[in-house]
Amino acid sequence: MTYTNHTGTFFLTGLPGLEAVRAWLCIPLCIMYAASLAGNSLILWVVRSEPSLHQPMYYFLSMLAVTDLGLSASTLPTMVTIYMLGIKEVAVDACLAQLFFIHTFSIMESSVLLTMAFDRFVAISNPLRYGTILTNPRIAGMGGAIVIRSISLHIPAPIMLKKLPYCHHRLLSHSYCLHPDVMKLACADTHINSAYGLFVVLSTLGMDSILIVLSYALILQTVLSIASKAERLKALNTCVSHICAVLLFYTPMIGLSMIHRFGRRPSPFSRVLLSYLHFLTPPVLNPVVYTIKTKQIRMRLWRFFQKNGTSIRDTQSH
Repeated sequence: MTYTNHTGTFFLTGLPGLEAVRAWLCIPLCIMYAASLAGNSLILWVVRSEPSLHQPMYYFLSMLAVTDLGLSASTLPTMVTIYMLGIKEVAVDACLAQLFFIHTFSIMESSVLLTMAFDRFVAISNPLRYGTILTNPRIAGMGGAIVIRSISLHIPAPIMLKKLPYCHHRLLSHSYCLHPDVMKLACADTHINSAYGLFVVLSTLGMDSILIVLSYALILQTVLSIASKAERLKALNTCVSHICAVLLFYTPMIGLSMIHRFGRRPSPFSRVLLSYLHFLTPPVLNPVVYTIKTKQIRMRLWRFFQKNGTSIRDTQSH
């Protein structure tokens, strides 16, 4: 499909082949966004209100929840306009702003997952010094470094894309604006943009994933040195939630990269679906995984609902 060249406009894509059921697809998407908002907000409230959770592991979990909220908020505007309103046009400036926030929060999520891997390594390899190594000022410093790193690396991206001329064909391949997708529509040489994008990916997502694997190799080495089988299982059990979060974030991204690199004729549907899995499922499932696997969070929620249930019954009885 070819569109005329509306100045300052790009055209987004929904799930290919399912345009006729667009309104129905809006229902599960709205449920996912509502679940992401509720789940991550609940994690933040529980960690803030429960003194026993004022520990490094849960501070990092709070960072992950904030990042997931930011990632959901970044993709939400265009997803709503496509599936709820049927509007596929997006202004260039709005598109560039969206890709900045999507990529920034994506790098933040990767960085937080790396710090969580470091947290698990310290907790298992050196439990007696855990509190003295991961002090509150150091945790705050790590959070600040994550924010500065993510924002500073992506500030040049929209500026460079803004300077490029774009052709008549302005149809993007996804339901939100992404750097490689917008760059492909330019009617000019994009080697510098492509090299810059590759540098950012390798220095963030690539490096983070390698360091996470290295952290778990060291964790496994430490765990195998523990004599008691029960203690080994207990140590590994503390890593399950984080491993699930890593898999939720990186698996769709790796699959999408493989399709782009090795797929001779990649299906547009599979490409868009994997993109949805990469950006939409971690914010929804991360709070679920951590709630199921973390006893302190479950107990705090149980006390909250029990207290509210008692209050409601007392009110009704009077």
